[in-house]
Amino acid sequence: MDTLEKRLQDISANTVRMLSLVRESSALAKRALIDEETEAAALCVENDGLIDDLQEQLEQSILTVIARRQPAARDLRFLGAIHRALADIERAGDYAEHVARTGAELAQKPRLKKYIDMERILVIISAMIEKTIKAIAEADAEAAREALDMDNEIDELYQQIQRELLTYMMEDPKNISSATKLLNVGRYLERLGDHIENVNEHILFWLTGQRI
Repeated sequence: MDTLEKRLQDISANTVRMLSLVRESSALAKRALIDEETEAAALCVENDGLIDDLQEQLEQSILTVIARRQPAARDLRFLGAIHRALADIERAGDYAEHVARTGAELAQKPRLKKYIDMERILVIISAMIEKTIKAIAEADAEAAREALDMDNEIDELYQQIQRELLTYMMEDPKNISSATKLLNVGRYLERLGDHIENVNEHILFWLTGQRI
């Protein structure tokens, strides 16, 4: 039976699916950057197309449910929160793709430095997405708060990456090209974390009615 509850469950399940694809894109980005598997970048591009398609389907589903079912109170808040979260999920996927593409480029030359901090950020991002999936699937506000807190470490690591790479650039002008690409990677990772953070803020609004 095509009930409102069934529609809401489908939207929740497909949002989790979209987040799972972003988690997969992040794993592919890690393979391209850390493991220098250049073919992972092409797979990440393909994955991003799936994320974009899901976003379009979900936006249409949400608008259709609101127009035809006229949900009230908490259900409407859920739909509004997910609708807002979709853009952040899609952008997170884009940033994972940017990391993968740049990682494939960097793999063509000797490494300027070890990617320890960037690898750590990718580990945190994977854990953040896991918590975000739990928050949506189980309507778990605590999981959303835990995911939010994880972004603080990403910000600290990003600042550390910036300082280190600027030092490399000042020490030798030959480092500027590679260091600039790595700075971009750091920025992409930081923005990816920010978008997942935003998703959890939307989830908390759905679950608590309060804006962060």
